[in-house]
Amino acid sequence: MNMSVLALQEYEFERQFNENEAIQWMQENWKKSFLFSALYAAFIFGGRHLMKQREKFELRRPLVLWSLSLAVFSIFGAVRTGGYMVYILMTKGLKQSVCDQSFYNGPVSKFWAYAFVLSKAPELGDTIFIILRKQKLIFLHWYHHITVLLYSWYSYKDMVAGGGWFMTMNYLVHAVMYSYYALRAAGFRVSRKFAMFITLTQITQMVVGCVVNYLVFSWMQQGQCPSHVQNIIWSSLMYLSYFVLFCQFFFEAYVHKTRKAAGKAE
Repeated sequence: MNMSVLALQEYEFERQFNENEAIQWMQENWKKSFLFSALYAAFIFGGRHLMKQREKFELRRPLVLWSLSLAVFSIFGAVRTGGYMVYILMTKGLKQSVCDQSFYNGPVSKFWAYAFVLSKAPELGDTIFIILRKQKLIFLHWYHHITVLLYSWYSYKDMVAGGGWFMTMNYLVHAVMYSYYALRAAGFRVSRKFAMFITLTQITQMVVGCVVNYLVFSWMQQGQCPSHVQNIIWSSLMYLSYFVLFCQFFFEAYVHKTRKAAGKAE
């Protein structure tokens, strides 16, 4: 079976998916992402306040199921969108892979593009486990969840260029990340180097995101990339802020702690 058949062979549920209805729904309802974000923020501050005087919940089994479900979803999403993007890249080139809107309405990818943006709402549930288990909640965690939700819904409705790269990269990173979370929650001892690798892939994702934004802006001037300056500005600011925050997290979680441990050993 050749590459084009593998990349474009649809399952029945992918074939029957009506992307026009999905895009129309998002155009009419994307602002609801602000409501979800507000409720999410209220839960964070309200939940932490309520948990101050309470014992933490263990929630190990629900956390395993939650992380495993998101891992499986992300793996399937990464395989399906990754195959499609590689096919476009190999057959039509880099510019087409960045600028073509077929990711939103083409075979295979159209379902997974919509599933991706919708998934950003239930993914907010990650924070429920952190709060109920009384774990440390860092700014990067909730800031990342809110901004990805807002930007994904905002961008999908316009079918902006670069979306195929943004979504496929995120699926890939989440496939690894949630698999790691599921293993940890199940009690498996996972190497610290694996956690470092995940953070490095996240940092790489932000760099590639900025590069894709630059390409979209450059080719948009030639009338070949369907996007708008406002979207590119918001996306670039988002990726740059993630890059800084993930680099800071990497330094504090791995470099600083390693130096501290080495100092104590001396």
